[in-house]
Order: sequence, then structure tokens, then C-alpha cells
Amino acid sequence: MPFTEQFDIAVVGAGHAGCEAAMAAARMGLKTAIITMNLDLIAQMSCNPAIGGIAKGHLVREVDALGGVMGEVADAVGIQFRLLNTSRGPAVWSPRAQCDKQLYRVKMREVLENQPNLHIKQAEAVDLVLEDEGNGNSEQGTRRVLGLKLRDGRQLLAGATIITTGTFLNGLIHCGEERYPAGRSGEPASVLLGEALRRLGLRTCRLKTGTPPRLDGRTIRWEAFEEQPGDAEPTPFSFRTKKITQRQISCHIAYTAPQTLQIIRDNVGRSAMYSGAIEGIGPRYCPSIEDKIVKFPDKTQHQFFLEPEGLNTHEVYVNGMSTSLPMEVQQQIVRSIPGLENAEMLRPGYAIEYDSVDATELDRALKVKSLEGLYLAGQINGTSGYEEAACQGIMAGINAALCIKNEPSFTLDRTEGYTGILIDDLISKGTNEPYRMFTSRAEFRLHLRIDNADRRLTPYGRKLGLIGDEAWTEYEQKQARMAALAQLLNTKKVDATGLSIVSAKIDFSAISGQTWAQLLKRPEVQIEQVLKALTPELSNDPLLATLVAESDGTRLAAIPRNEARAVETEIKFAGYLDQQKKAIQKLKEAEGVRIPEWLNYTTISGLSREMQEKLGRVRPQTIGQASRIPGVTPAALGLVHVSIRIQAKIQGRTEEAQGVA
Repeated sequence: MPFTEQFDIAVVGAGHAGCEAAMAAARMGLKTAIITMNLDLIAQMSCNPAIGGIAKGHLVREVDALGGVMGEVADAVGIQFRLLNTSRGPAVWSPRAQCDKQLYRVKMREVLENQPNLHIKQAEAVDLVLEDEGNGNSEQGTRRVLGLKLRDGRQLLAGATIITTGTFLNGLIHCGEERYPAGRSGEPASVLLGEALRRLGLRTCRLKTGTPPRLDGRTIRWEAFEEQPGDAEPTPFSFRTKKITQRQISCHIAYTAPQTLQIIRDNVGRSAMYSGAIEGIGPRYCPSIEDKIVKFPDKTQHQFFLEPEGLNTHEVYVNGMSTSLPMEVQQQIVRSIPGLENAEMLRPGYAIEYDSVDATELDRALKVKSLEGLYLAGQINGTSGYEEAACQGIMAGINAALCIKNEPSFTLDRTEGYTGILIDDLISKGTNEPYRMFTSRAEFRLHLRIDNADRRLTPYGRKLGLIGDEAWTEYEQKQARMAALAQLLNTKKVDATGLSIVSAKIDFSAISGQTWAQLLKRPEVQIEQVLKALTPELSNDPLLATLVAESDGTRLAAIPRNEARAVETEIKFAGYLDQQKKAIQKLKEAEGVRIPEWLNYTTISGLSREMQEKLGRVRPQTIGQASRIPGVTPAALGLVHVSIRIQAKIQGRTEEAQGVA
């Protein structure tokens, strides 16, 4: 008999998806195992050592609001924080932090090791343990995943299994004409587990991503480049972070020279991307340097960012120079850039191909529809980026735990978070390239801001058991402060003395009788000016006195400033937010029309074979989801809507027939 261990939840992979999945399940009281091939590389930042960015920062905030750990770890080891898009509206403001690569994985391992119910295992998963139910016929019954087989002969049995393998599934690295199996450079690929998933009959595709060369910072002529410092007052990711204490550094901006472009043009045929060696599809929004040269031949200059990988290393990440060109060509490219003439390359860039599963095989809980007890999260579902992986990881961990507890699954719709948008896009449309989140993917992005992620999602986290008592008390106190500030602004009338502090250009007689909230709607009036004018009122209010206490007389500290700005946004954009609430209600009505699992699309008269195949493959759960499947027409939706009622009556399902009437 093989040596067998028993857990409630088994998580394969300790990357960003795996860490969040395991933490969520353990915090919900489940005995959880996380399996990784190398304990020293937990949460390894294999590409850019940065967290956040446009829309990605929204995902990190949502993970944090639900009770995840990525935001807290990034805050603890971030070495440069920047709030992006501040020249535009608050709907698209996004935090980003350059992190210390080594400290990030050390801190994440510390968090995992100190979590009760969580057991870290160094091993390689090579197969799934399956049980067939329903007369032993997997086509008539439901196959169930009972756990994992490990390469060392052990069986690790679990009530639910979550696979988060990143780029390791049949990973193949390309560097010029050289190619070899690997999950990351220097680490073995997961070949046997990839073959096991193929045997399950899941639809798969081949994707590609890449990394740039890393340089020795001691060989860079830094004065040749434009310095890019971080924000003077860093904006944390986590709602629970009080202050950023890590020493901060600057990055630098570099540009290609004409010689750089010529070197790439002369050697582009040696790139694995253009030689035909790579079969997988790369990320559209993070192209290789050779891809940029080929697709934008008229562009005479391309930008790079020189980003230190940590406080205690000289290694520098060349953001924007992802490549699969041969190493000697990479060296020529680097040294053609003024300031990098003598730069030494510590690691070459490379491209990596890997297997992913067609995400239309999953339901909203990220469970494989054809198998009980199996969940997928991260790059295996066709996404790119640490943040996209983390938000899937926490959702998969939550739902695997709920399944073990025999409780309904937890899902977010498109109106509740970018996490809901990402999952809905994947399971409804699938993807033929690595999916990246953007604010443009959100229909209601003014509603889905970074400042209100906790208001949207923390009550869910508390109900699920991911938000502890201390964090919940802080959340309630914050909501009380914001409500008190909004009440003060909406009731207190503007006085001449206060107005003079805010602006000398506004005529008091023109706004006499207005409240401070009405004045704040003016684009030239900012919340910090108003708070300065209201200092006496704030000082006398126990809830709001912190706004005065944490001010240096000219500006607020980061946390109270963020709270005040959230109130300001709600006031300034109240009209637009009301419009979005009405649109959200309409979408919810469409989402409320459920499509029962027993509906047979092949029997719907008038529904084309194309529509039958698309709907049958995705098996949408609502009319709203069905409407987002590419190619599904309004006419087809109408036929489905009517057929639910007709088939329900034929089968005697009167309640479901009334539900769509």
C-alpha cells in the first residue's frame, strides 16, 4: 500500500494563485496542503518583481478586501510605490509597487508557515486520483478527483484539489535556437501532470510568455538615464497597512538607439517567435522587443525601465525588453543603448511555452464542470500576471472550502469587482492569448474603484471567515468615519471665512446657502482644501479628529487622505454613480434569469447548430452570461428564454417555468 496522507484541500503550486488559494482554505478552517517542487521558491516573482499596475492594482485591492495576503506582503517589501493614472479620474487610479524579489518570497513563506491548518509539502504532483461514480460509467455519472499521486510514490488524498501550476505544465524554454523543458529557468517542467490533465479530456491550448535580460547594476552608467522616483507619500495596497516603512528607491527610464533597432532587424529571424519554433500565442499587451520592432516598423524609439530587483542585490530588471533572441544578440542589444555600453548580463531573457486549459471548461466557482472536486486557478486558465492569478486563487480556495462544507459556492458578478469580470470573461469567452486585466474591460469602472474595494467585498470576506475581528473592527470604524465626513459636508453650510481658505476666486454671494458638498462638486475645489477650512468642526468630532491629527498643516497622511478622497469621489460623481446604479440593476435582472443545467440546446427549435455548439460547450448559468458568449445573437437568447419555460412545463418543473416567466 502506498504511503497516504489525508487533507481537506490540496493545492498544487505555490505561486501567487496557490498561496492565496491555500491561505483562504486554511483560514476557513480546512486542513490544507500546498505542494511545491521547491520550498525556497514559494511566491517566486519569475518575471517583473512588481505588484499592481493599471487595473492590476484594482485586483490586488479586491484580494485584500476579501482577506487575501498579496497586498500585505507587497506593502511589507515594496521598495518603490507609485499611484498611476492620477492625471485622470479616480475610476482608473491604480497602485503599483516595485518589490524586493527575495524579500517577497521570504515574507510570503513566513505568512504561509504561520497560518494554522496549512501544511507546506515539497513534492511533485504527477497524477490525479480519480473515482468514477454512477454505475462505473464516467459518461453517465460524474467523475470525482480524490487527490494526487506524487512522484515519490505517496498519495495525497483530499476532498477538493486546486491546480495552480503557472508556466510549469509541459513548459518549454526558448532562447534563440536553444530550447529545453523547464517550468522556469533552472527549474524542471511538470510533464507528467500535464499528461494526466490531457487524459481527462479537457480542452487545452498552448500559450507563451517571456522575460527580459537582467543586468549587473554596478556596470550601468546610471547618470545617462532619467531618474523615476516613487511617490513621496506611498499608497499601500492593503486596507490593513498603517504605514510603508521599507526604504524606497528610484527606477530609471531608458530608450533604444537607432543601432538597437538595426541589431534586432538583422537578427529577428533567429528569434524563437519568428523562426517558427514557438507554437504558443504570446501576450498581446506585453510584447517582446522583436515583436515591437516588427509590428511597429515606423517607430524610431522604444522605452525601457531599469528596475532594481531588491535592496541587497545589484540585479536590475530591464522592463520592456522581453526577448527570445540568442544570448549573444541580447548582449549586443543591451550594449547598443547609451549608458549600457559596458553592462554585464547576469541572466539572459527567454520565452517559455506552456499548456493551459480552455477556461470555458470551468464554472463560476472555477471548478471543472466535468469533474467533481477539481478547481483550476492562475495561468493554467489562460491568464497572465501575478494579480490575475491571485484573485483566481482566493476564489478557488474559497469555493473549494465551501464545497467541503456543503455550502453554496461564492461568486462575484461583473458589477461587484474586477475579479468577477475576469472570471466571467474567462468562463464565457475563453481566451486564445494570455488574458490581462484592464480598466476598459469594466462596464462600471467608476463604481469599481480602488478606494471602495473594501466596502464592496470586505463584508463577504467577514462572512466567509477570512477577515478577523481586529480587521473587521477597523473596517467598521473606517466606514463610520467616512459616513460622518459625508454627513458633515452635506449639512454644513459654506461660510465666508472658510471659503477664503479654500479659494479667493469664488464669490461668496454666488454660493451663499450652499453646503460644502455642493461646493466640492466644483472641479477646482479639492477635499484637502475643504478639510483645512473645516478644521474646528473636525477637531470637535471624535470620529473625524484623526483627519486633523494626521495632517502637517498642508496635506494629509496617506490613509486619512485616501478615506477623504473616497468621500470626495462619491460627492463629485454622484450623478454618474446614480446612472451606473440603474445600469447595474438592469444587468442584475438579466443575470437573475437562470438557465437550468437540464436544458437541452439541441432540442430548441430554430436554434442554429452554431448556437447549439457554443451554448452547449460553455453551458452558461444565466441569460446575462449567455449574452456575453462571442457570436451568440439576441435572437438565440430569445429562443433559449422561451425554451426554458416550455421544457420546464413538459418536464413538470413548474417552479423553474415560473422563474423565467
